[in-house]
Amino acid sequence: MSLSFQKMHANGDDFVIVDLRGQANIINRDIAKRLGDRNRGIGFNQLAVLTDCEDAAARLTFWNPDGSTLNACGSATRGVAWKLLRETRSSSVVVRTNRGLLTCSHETDGLISVDMGEPLVDWRDVPIAQQTDTLQLPLPGAPSACSMGNPHCTFFVEDAETLDVGTLGPEFESHPLFPLKTNVHFVQVISPMRIRLRIWERGGGIPLGSGSCSCGAVVNGIRRGLLNSSVEVECDGGTVTVRWDGAGSVFLTGPVEPNFSGVWFDDLSHIS
Repeated sequence: MSLSFQKMHANGDDFVIVDLRGQANIINRDIAKRLGDRNRGIGFNQLAVLTDCEDAAARLTFWNPDGSTLNACGSATRGVAWKLLRETRSSSVVVRTNRGLLTCSHETDGLISVDMGEPLVDWRDVPIAQQTDTLQLPLPGAPSACSMGNPHCTFFVEDAETLDVGTLGPEFESHPLFPLKTNVHFVQVISPMRIRLRIWERGGGIPLGSGSCSCGAVVNGIRRGLLNSSVEVECDGGTVTVRWDGAGSVFLTGPVEPNFSGVWFDDLSHIS
């Protein structure tokens, strides 16, 4: 069996797009893990699978390299938008994810903007394991939490560069307070309009960037009164812009670039 794919990245946050519109969706946990293996598969931070959708250009399903699913991925959504906008030769396109219908547009400077939907801040929606104020969680450092379709936990620190993200990230990712685990952010506020963000991604480790984490970090910073409504987010791999007026949708804008396309061959007959 074979799968055609396209490999792209957004500021180094790499993802794979598999377009199964008009075909049966064969992607499951095992196949996603095999595709995500950087030594024996293709390798990615996220996999985006396109399938047919009646009320949008495509339905998107997202997978982590460990075979787990996620409801939101800002980088891969921008990549899919780039692909669909080129197909349709239009300035905007609508896709459906588990977050609902998301409108994506091509900006005049070549960047891709995505309406990422409204953030969820109630403890039950993040989710948090116990009733608590998500603005300051009962954890060392009093981080904030929200959901952009996946959980986000944001620590505000004086110097993001000196932190051992590889040690601290997994410690909080799997903390009992987060029944579905969580993405972990470490944010240094450079100014009300710019932050330095380092990330431990749930199910993925340390990425060069993350669209949904950038959104979650800015939302939490605005909720804490630290940031303006439009913020440049400096990740390890580059910069994106996040806009949120404190109510309604969060808008993510940034670059995407194609790497290569190909066909993945594998004997999948033994995988159920």
